[in-house]
Amino acid sequence: MKILIINGPNLNLLGKREPEIYGNRSFEQFLEELCGIFPDIELDYFQSNHEGALLDRIHEAGFTVNGIVLNAGAFTHTSIALADAVAAVTAPVIEVHISNVHKREPFRHHSYLSPKCVGSIVGLGLDGYRLAIEYLQRK
Repeated sequence: MKILIINGPNLNLLGKREPEIYGNRSFEQFLEELCGIFPDIELDYFQSNHEGALLDRIHEAGFTVNGIVLNAGAFTHTSIALADAVAAVTAPVIEVHISNVHKREPFRHHSYLSPKCVGSIVGLGLDGYRLAIEYLQRK
């Protein structure tokens, strides 16, 4: 089984950026933990601050992996192109947000991705990624 984790803009700053919201661990540190939890799953990771790079990666992997865990960051609220990419691929996609976007600024309450994804996990910190992988593992 192969699952791709994609993180969008500013998520390269996890562990440094607003630790009261996003915690104090880098995603690379957390990825090591995930690999230990899921030794039988090949976890591939990609992060970019560029919308086009995220689109390209979804297109490249979206027909071959068993699932995608996508935290598109702020592009969640702005990118019809990412929503179209999620709808276009055959891999199931789960939307993840570390913070509870519904408790934040009103512009974060809308997601272009949610209607195209299998499901969404918000507000459970980094644990949302683990839960998404567990779901995909059972499918």
